Amino acid sequence: MRNIWYILYNYFIIPCLFVLLRIMGLFNDKTKRGLAGRKRVFEDLIVSAASLDKSKTLIWFHSSSLGEFEQAKPIIEELKKDSSINILVTFFSPSGYENSRKYPYADLISYMPFDTSFNAERFIKIVKPNLAVIMRYDIWPNHIWAMKKAGIPVYLVDATMKKDSPRKWILIKNFHKHLFRNIDRILTISQEDAEGFSKFGCTGEQVNVVGDTRFDRVYQRSLLAQSKNLIKKELFDGKKILVAGSSWDQDEEILLPAFMKLAKYDSDAVMIIAPHEPTIINLDRIEHEFGGKLATIRFSSLNNYSNERVIIVDSIGILLTLYTYADAAFVGGSFKQNIHNVLEAAVYGIPVLFGPKIDNSQEAIQLAQTGGGIIIRSKKDAYRQLRTLFSNDELRKQKGKTSFSYVQQHLGATNKIIKEIYRAI
Repeated sequence: MRNIWYILYNYFIIPCLFVLLRIMGLFNDKTKRGLAGRKRVFEDLIVSAASLDKSKTLIWFHSSSLGEFEQAKPIIEELKKDSSINILVTFFSPSGYENSRKYPYADLISYMPFDTSFNAERFIKIVKPNLAVIMRYDIWPNHIWAMKKAGIPVYLVDATMKKDSPRKWILIKNFHKHLFRNIDRILTISQEDAEGFSKFGCTGEQVNVVGDTRFDRVYQRSLLAQSKNLIKKELFDGKKILVAGSSWDQDEEILLPAFMKLAKYDSDAVMIIAPHEPTIINLDRIEHEFGGKLATIRFSSLNNYSNERVIIVDSIGILLTLYTYADAAFVGGSFKQNIHNVLEAAVYGIPVLFGPKIDNSQEAIQLAQTGGGIIIRSKKDAYRQLRTLFSNDELRKQKGKTSFSYVQQHLGATNKIIKEIYRAI
């Protein structure tokens, strides 16, 4: 049966995918960059791999993009404490590769070659990994089959299997049943995910529930963020700060009017808003939304701060640090389509507010169930919840403790995965 899937994949799916990517490369800059970046992938790997100490164990980590790579970092950084280990990191997406080329804990960083049978076998012969760790879901069949043939163990880590996953569709499910047989260990984030994989015929020897490294990662990053002095703390003495992170237009339509109403009754309330896309157009639009009703200032001009009620963040990469100043947070995407990472706020022990579109986030759902998260559905509801939190210190702190407790209870996945890896090498 595997031969049938091998033929279908290599003689039908791969050629179609290759043509599609070529067409997309004509119109999509991200795809174009990904294709261009792969042109010399083997030449660059041959040169880079030659400089590695061959007496060391090489562990290959593959991530689709930057978000999945964040989940790999706690594992990699713990492994690199062992001087006998080298790390190879690959990406499918140009955003992951381009933003991680200087990652100091990797000995080799590369694109994953396009998934042909020839490329997969050539890649393995060049880098000679002792173990492959695939983060979350980015499974490429020819690379899996080539590693199975070469006797290289393959681990799928932070694995999930959603109830509505397309992998459960009849023909696709049959394909994945045969593909998953070639994966040595599937380390899931929850029991529910483990049960999902069992329906593909995965055995108890293959599957183990270890938790989610995202909790470990946000905790590590929060400790680092708290050591930074991004804003002078005395600037906000006596104020109550709402940080709105990664907001979209749809989020702002609900949140900004609610905060303007809150500010009328609470002179200590200040909002720091970090739009998901801090373009000039978006920054100007947010300023216009307040229409002179509340004084605003851009983050880059914060040295001239004079009690403005709204601080608009006009840079990227600082949101996690901004949450350290928050008394409460709103996480964006939750009125658009998919909520962003609620853990980045919850780890600071603050209440986390978000809209109703949270089906993509098990963490947001669980946070709301425990009481550390608050779902808001309208402008009126947003104002009511903010007014309650900002006027009731005891309630706000209690919900904050619940948020932090939720994160704390889920720490430790990294150490469990490390133990699994050492069993293989």
